[in-house]
Parts: sequence; structure tokens; C-alpha cells
Amino acid sequence: MVVKKTALDKDLKWQRRMQAGADATASLGAKIGLALVFLLACSAFVAFHTGGLPQSGFLVAAAVIGGYMALNIGANDVANNVGPAVGSKALTMTAAVIIAAIFEAAGAIIAGGDVVNTIKDGIIDPGQMPDTQTFVWAMMAALLAAALWLNLATWVGAPVSTTHSIVGGVMGAGMAATGIAAVNWSTMSAIVASWVISPVLGGLIAAGFLALIKFKILFVEDRVAAARKWVPLLVAVMISAFTMYLMTKGVSKIWKVSGFVVFMIGVGAFVLSLIPVRKAVHRASARMTGRRKEIASLFRIPLVVSAALLSFAHGSNDVANAIGPLAAIVSGIDSGQIVTSAPIPVWVLVIGAVGIAAGLILFGPKLIKTVGSKITKLDPIRAYTVALSAALTVIIASGLGLPVSSTHIAVGAVFGVGFLREVLSHRRRVDRAPMLVTSDEELSEEEQHVEALRQIDPEKARRAERKYVKRLLVRRRYAVNIATAWIITVPAGAFLGAVLFFTIRGIMI
Repeated sequence: MVVKKTALDKDLKWQRRMQAGADATASLGAKIGLALVFLLACSAFVAFHTGGLPQSGFLVAAAVIGGYMALNIGANDVANNVGPAVGSKALTMTAAVIIAAIFEAAGAIIAGGDVVNTIKDGIIDPGQMPDTQTFVWAMMAALLAAALWLNLATWVGAPVSTTHSIVGGVMGAGMAATGIAAVNWSTMSAIVASWVISPVLGGLIAAGFLALIKFKILFVEDRVAAARKWVPLLVAVMISAFTMYLMTKGVSKIWKVSGFVVFMIGVGAFVLSLIPVRKAVHRASARMTGRRKEIASLFRIPLVVSAALLSFAHGSNDVANAIGPLAAIVSGIDSGQIVTSAPIPVWVLVIGAVGIAAGLILFGPKLIKTVGSKITKLDPIRAYTVALSAALTVIIASGLGLPVSSTHIAVGAVFGVGFLREVLSHRRRVDRAPMLVTSDEELSEEEQHVEALRQIDPEKARRAERKYVKRLLVRRRYAVNIATAWIITVPAGAFLGAVLFFTIRGIMI
């Protein structure tokens, strides 16, 4: 009888797994179908608007590739903006996707600019292109190479830099078209340096703010009084940082101001926001008892706002990665000349904006989960430090003239938070100072399990603790996978760009 029941349970479990797999396959099929509908809509839209122009078929193909690139930007790159908010449960996945889609599209359309650089970051010298046709082929190859690489990275669950992807594609296609001498190697060396600068700087800033919150608020006896003192300052710093961030990255294409003016506007935002934020924190903390979750709740609203603002700034900047080469193709065909900057037709901007939003809605949740919960566990406090780090690192890097990747910054900040947790957790285990553990809510579930076992069976508790210590708080598998993807992004994009250029040229000749 027991055997029959066990066999039945296994059979039912197998059936549930099969059903879950079938549902996931059906869901993926529906998403791919909707993505294809979007690309078909792009082709029909462009065909209608360019039907009488020369090489209109080529323009339609380029528009489809640009739409495909925009879909992949939405699927991969936007996760960095909302992932921490979702992982900390400040936002549900549905709410995060809706907010990000709206603000990404708004940023692209409102602040995407009227002119875009056609050759990303001056990677290649357009003067060495033999003719306009070769230039158009190279831009198409670069765009498709970057899109394919982003698609692959999303499929394996690795958040990578969209900018680095398109840089690799342009470099590979440019070398295939003109030779190795066309590449600006000093610019490439700066990009390579950013592989280290971006995540390290983002991680250090995030870890620094998290340490400040822990030692000034969470590890003191009267948490409520400490929160009333420090949280308004921290939120005001975030408001100031995001004001400067939006001035630097969000609206810089439609309103350019000097660095000094940006700094003074940031100072003004800090001063003007401090008093109302302090009053809001006092009201919100009136009935608090000092539990960690209560203190963390004070950071929820700033975290949600930061996710929206990060998305707006991302849309205004990274839409150029999707439409820059596309604008180059349109301008090259229309004028018959090689251009380094080109006006953005409205239909090109719409394809980029709608494509990013559609890619986020259809395929973004996978990377959002990776950034928000799979690398390390986040709560509103930790997620707040990640968002603040993303804004501050971009501001600092821009002031120093350093090329940085927003993807590398955000993911590096998540790792920085996780590694700080490991350091403090290890200190807590080695030296269980009363000032560091004020209640059981400071302990993770694993640590609470070890503490319970310690009262019953000390030897079993030691074995459980060794196992827990070995597991750590940052999943090393994700660290290795993501770092590997970052390192090979430019070379992979370059290889694909070169192969696709030769393919396109072979087809067209």
C-alpha cells in the first residue's frame, strides 16, 4: 500500500513538472509571438512612410533590426533600474514593469534628443570608410551584432552593458570594413578600464552607505531616534543625487548646463527637501517600536521614486544605442554621405522607445529577478543603497571624465552590499558582541536555526554553522557568470559585427 502511494505521488509530481514546463513553453511562445508582431508592425510602419524613397527595402530591414535591438535593451538593461526595488519587495513585479515601461518610453521620447551620434563613442574613424554603402552595411552589422549578443546574454540570465555591446559591434564591423587602423584604441582602452572602475566604484559606494545605516541606525539601542536623525539626511542626499543625475544624464540632450550649475542645483535640492522629508519621517515613525522592518519601511517610497527616475534617465540615454546606428543608416541613404551625427526622425525615436518598453514587459522579469534576488538577498535598506550608488557613481565618473556602465555600476553595487553583509555576518559569528545583535530579527533564517540547535545539540549546531558559512550570502556562481559575460561582451560583439558585415556585403554585392 505504501509503495503504491509513493509511486502515485511520484507520478503526480512528474505530471506537475510536465505541466509547469508546458505552461512555461506556451508562455514563452506567446511572448516571442508578440515580439514578432511588434517587429512586423515596425516593418509595415516604415514601409508606409518610406515607400517612395530609394532603397526603401533596406530601410525596412534596418528598422526591424533597430526594433529588435530595442526589444533586447528592454529585456536586459532595464533590470538594473527596478531589480533592487522588486527584490526588496518595495514593488511587485507587475508594478515595476509598468512603471519602468512608462518612464523608459517617456525618457526616450521627451529627452532622447533631436540629434544622435551615429558612431558610438568615436570607436572608428568614419573618414576611412571607402563609401557610404560600406558605412551603411557596417552600421547594420553592428546593430544586429549588439542585438544578438544582448539576446544571448538575456537567455543565459546575465545583465550586460548595452553600450559595450554596441561598441563591440561597431568595432568589429568597422575593422571588417576598413581594417584595424580605423579603431580608436585609446577610447577602447578607456572602455576596458571601465570594466573594473564601474562595478568597484558602485560596490564601494553602496557598501559604504549600507555600513553607515547599520552602524548609525540599526546597531544602536534607540533605533527610532536614530532613524529620525539620519533617514531625512539620507533621503535628502538621494533627492540631491537624483537631481544631479537627471541633469547629467536625463535631460542633458535638451538642456545642457555646466558642472558647477549641476552641483549648485543638487545642493539646492538637498536644502529644500531636508525639512519636508524630516517632517514626513517623524510622522511615519510616530508609532514605531524600532523593529528592523519598520525602519526599512521608511526607505520604500524613495526606492520606488528612484526606480522611476533611473528608468527615465536610462530611456533618454540608451535609446541612442538602439537608434544611433539606425539613424546613421537612414541619414546615409537619404543624403548619400557618411555622417557622425544625424537628426532623429520621429518614427525612428518611436521604434526605439516602444521597443524598449515592449522588451521590458515581455522578457524583462527574468533579469529583474537575477539582479533583485538571485545575487544576494535585498530589503528596502539594501536596495536603497544600490539605487543611490547608481546615481552617485555616474555623477562622480562624469565629473572625472571616466567612462562607466550603468549596468556594471548597479550590479557591482548589489555585490558590494552582499559582500558587506558577509563581512558583518562573519564578525557576528566570530565575535557575538551584544551591540551588533539587538534582536532575533537581525539574524537570517539559517542563523536562527543554528542558534536554536545550539541550545539542544552544540555539535550539530557547529556542523550546521559550517555548512551555512560555506554557502555565504553572495552566490558565487552569478558573480563568475556575470563577470565572464562582461569581459567577453566587447570581443563577442566585435566578432559578430565582423561576421555579419561580411555576410551582408556578400549578399548585397
